[in-house]
Amino acid sequence: MQEKTLLIIGKVWPEPNSSAAGRRMMQLIELFQTNGYTIHFASTSGFTGNEVDLSKWKVQTHSIKLNDDTFDDFLKNLTPDVVLYDRFMSEEQFGWRVRRMLPQALTILDSEDLHFLRKGRQEGVKQRGTFDASDYYNDTTKRELASILRTDLTLVISKFELDLLINTFQVNSAKLCYLPIVEQKAQKIIPYEERTDAVFIGNFMHEPNWDAVLQLKKIWKGWENKPKDLHLKIFGAYPPQKAYQLNSEREQFHVVGKAVSSAEVIGNAKLLLAPLRFGAGLKGKLLEAMSLGTPSITTSVGAEGIAAGELWGGVVDDEFENWPKHVSSLFEDEKRWRSAQLKGFKNLEQLCDPELLEHFMDRVVQVQKELKPHRHTNYLGEVLHHHTLKSTEYMSRWIEEKNKNPDSTSK
Repeated sequence: MQEKTLLIIGKVWPEPNSSAAGRRMMQLIELFQTNGYTIHFASTSGFTGNEVDLSKWKVQTHSIKLNDDTFDDFLKNLTPDVVLYDRFMSEEQFGWRVRRMLPQALTILDSEDLHFLRKGRQEGVKQRGTFDASDYYNDTTKRELASILRTDLTLVISKFELDLLINTFQVNSAKLCYLPIVEQKAQKIIPYEERTDAVFIGNFMHEPNWDAVLQLKKIWKGWENKPKDLHLKIFGAYPPQKAYQLNSEREQFHVVGKAVSSAEVIGNAKLLLAPLRFGAGLKGKLLEAMSLGTPSITTSVGAEGIAAGELWGGVVDDEFENWPKHVSSLFEDEKRWRSAQLKGFKNLEQLCDPELLEHFMDRVVQVQKELKPHRHTNYLGEVLHHHTLKSTEYMSRWIEEKNKNPDSTSK
């Protein structure tokens, strides 16, 4: 078998214990390795101490620089067959260099979630307390759609987002590949009687998570006569000092900080709570809860792309004044709790079809074989390469020259 090479260009190094995006990236790495690829991961980011040790996964790592010709030499020496960008900003920064140096390399964008969708919803909620479809049209939309058009394939994590791209923004379906986060039912499920507490978990640097923590604080603060054994514990990487200031023993509200193991935290809890008012994609915390047999209470945003209404493994309700009764009922009623758990297992089984992984790799092989006609069917993407990336190239070269000769541009 001929050796194949994948280069991943990441904005950050993968942190599977800190975010769903990190777990998603590790799944992609494992998938490509299973299909015979040697993998290189390159990033401009520094190390935080929370990133996975990629050397243990037999992945070679490279630190790269923005606006620097050394990246061209790096590409020339590596000559990968496939280049995968971990989000559209990475493609914006390096895509023109990849196309110029490696015109025959297949390029893939992992959208993670649609950033323009998340941003539009966030702005709508902050300005009006809610969002609608008009919020989806913003400057980030233009940038992200342009990146989707420039790359050969884009991985889309949610069927809602797939439909949005095809039916609202008229993206050619041949450029898109639906590939959700894959979670399997855990081998060990902790029984109801051995579980305690309700939990929330999420990276504090992710704005939807911080907003959700604030919503939980409001719910808990205004909830009198809650069960005495019902404590809410908040976990997440990169907690700011203002998060710890929310601690209240009287309210049974506890900000713990980074979890050593999200599976241990979620798997030992009776409930996972996720009052997400905005966001996009599939919520890794909710899928992980289903895999561990932990019922969850969330919003329509949290349930999007997975299941909704009576099919959900717990409760979906956007009205937070109803949450105390939902939490009490699921927390104290073992029969209802077990029913929700079974629904969660069913949600997971229906969403995480292993054949989707095989289908994606088949698409990779097919598009590689027919790269030229594939690009011709998406000629608007070629136009964007010619014009948009020319301006990106010139700006990048101006910055590069400025960095080399800082005095020359100040005259």
